[in-house]
Amino acid sequence: MSKISKTQAILTAKCPNCREGNLFEGSKMSFKNLTAINHSCPVCNANLMPEPGFYDGALYISYAFSVALVITVLVALNVLFKRPELWMYLTTIFVGNVLLLPLMLRYSKVLYLYLVSKLKYRGY
Repeated sequence: MSKISKTQAILTAKCPNCREGNLFEGSKMSFKNLTAINHSCPVCNANLMPEPGFYDGALYISYAFSVALVITVLVALNVLFKRPELWMYLTTIFVGNVLLLPLMLRYSKVLYLYLVSKLKYRGY
């Protein structure tokens, strides 16, 4: 039986049903198979793909992550530099989005699964 909390399960991308099985096959920072999620939990065999196109709604969460990144970069550059140039904004936002793309895509799916899915924790 898993003893980790819901927050820890979300942060470590674990199954919402058993909180032990990994949702993704590879590393969370891997650029390979960015959108690949296990069809079923390797531990409890819970269905992690309830219907075709289920994770399309996660795009809204991913968009919110990107907007938060843009706002953070804008504020940080305005605090650090008196008058930042336009190229500084664009370069920083572009590089930040490329580097954080795997995390934003994967955690948007994790959050979407935890928020919308009917899977509930069952401490076997």
